[in-house]
Amino acid sequence: MKKVVVFTGAGVSAESGIKTFRDSGGLWEEYNVHDVATPEAWAKNPALVLRFYNERRKQVMEAQPNEAHHAIARLQEKFDVCVVTQNIDDLHERAGSKNVLHLHGEILKARSSADPGLIYPLKSWEIKLGDRCEKGSQLRPHIVWFGESVPNYELGVSICSMADIFIIIGTSLNVYPAAGLVNYVKAEAPKFLIDPNDVPASQIENLTFIKEKAGKGMSELAGKLLSGGVLA
Repeated sequence: MKKVVVFTGAGVSAESGIKTFRDSGGLWEEYNVHDVATPEAWAKNPALVLRFYNERRKQVMEAQPNEAHHAIARLQEKFDVCVVTQNIDDLHERAGSKNVLHLHGEILKARSSADPGLIYPLKSWEIKLGDRCEKGSQLRPHIVWFGESVPNYELGVSICSMADIFIIIGTSLNVYPAAGLVNYVKAEAPKFLIDPNDVPASQIENLTFIKEKAGKGMSELAGKLLSGGVLA
């Protein structure tokens, strides 16, 4: 069974109504990243940071997987599929994807601000000041902030290096170190990039660029892969 690795970014979830960060009208036009998504912001104003992520969490809980999420999950009918995502939502899992690696954390989890190994699933959309872990430290979002290391990066490298087919969808390839994972994919592996915008990908070998939104582009590609219409 061929291994398909799907590398996803915010554009996959945008069609579910979840705001992207970098596009026009995105979250960074409403918030200064340094005020809500850095360790320094947490130290300075944890209430603001919690409020920002509480809003994001509520939005995720109300959202539903879209056509792209479901198309990715359908690939499991014929392929060994692993999703490596920059997204912090759970829409891939809700659509049925069984093997998902979150590079930048998961918004539906909280963790101890003192012990990164203490991670808790959240049933509510809200983390409040005073919500503490079993060791007594304030709970924080289980998110990789700007300036923090990416704990799952090396695992992502390992997964991407084993891909027989590599699909890039909904990412600008501008966020590092995550964007660097593309460099670990075998040169001979067929690669597909799905995005309605121009993406700097001229250096990627053996690439087919599908200039469509995530839902339409991924649905069409999944249909071809499952039917043997490509890579037969």
